[in-house]
Amino acid sequence: MSTRSGTSTAQPPGRTAGRSGPPPRRRTRLRTVVVALAAGTALIAGLVFAARTVLREHGGDGDGAARPSGGVFVTAKSSGAVIGEGGRPRRFKVQVEKGTDVDPERAAAEISAILADRRGWTRDGRHSFRLVSGDPSDFQVKIATPATVDRICGEAGLDTHGEVNCDAGTQIMVNLKRWNTGSPEFSGPIGGYRALIINHEVGHRIGHGHEGCPGKGKRAPVMMQQIYGLKGCVANEWPYNARGRYIGGPAVP
Repeated sequence: MSTRSGTSTAQPPGRTAGRSGPPPRRRTRLRTVVVALAAGTALIAGLVFAARTVLREHGGDGDGAARPSGGVFVTAKSSGAVIGEGGRPRRFKVQVEKGTDVDPERAAAEISAILADRRGWTRDGRHSFRLVSGDPSDFQVKIATPATVDRICGEAGLDTHGEVNCDAGTQIMVNLKRWNTGSPEFSGPIGGYRALIINHEVGHRIGHGHEGCPGKGKRAPVMMQQIYGLKGCVANEWPYNARGRYIGGPAVP
């Protein structure tokens, strides 16, 4: 039966009178889509959070900038005997930025061994050093991420551009990238390049400036910025040779 207007009062198949909304099958599909979208959003949010956390632990934030407060450092608990025969030993601490996977105690032992080597700065009998774990200290050797090195060195007016080390105030800032991978200009073992890092920066601490290559085929002075090219010299990580002769070159302004 129909009304006088000719329109039917019957409901479409699958729908009951007085009920609105999509059919059950459409509602099921809609719920599935909503759940999938919610799960996808949660997954993306989790990935973003994890990425930002990793960046912060390595000295950066989600936008690639260094944390304003800088890195958090752990000081090696080791203390050592006086290295060398100089009058007043320079007291130094070894500190490692958290999240770098560098063990502070092992780093301290390696740096102490470099300074104690007979080809090192103590060879002249005027310089001596002592590893300490507390204050006071004359300088601190800090192994840190490139971002943290850039920030601290930048505060001292030095541009390390994520690649090199610096001597900033009482801080010797060692770039983690260099500590772990060395330099393309240095073909020796990583331990040798670490010796070059420490000897070069400690050389600044005791008053040495940069030096150039003394001649083609000769050993590069440890105070030469060897990472920027050897200029015909041969890579070298020690200030003195085995006979106690200083390996020097012309002063670089």
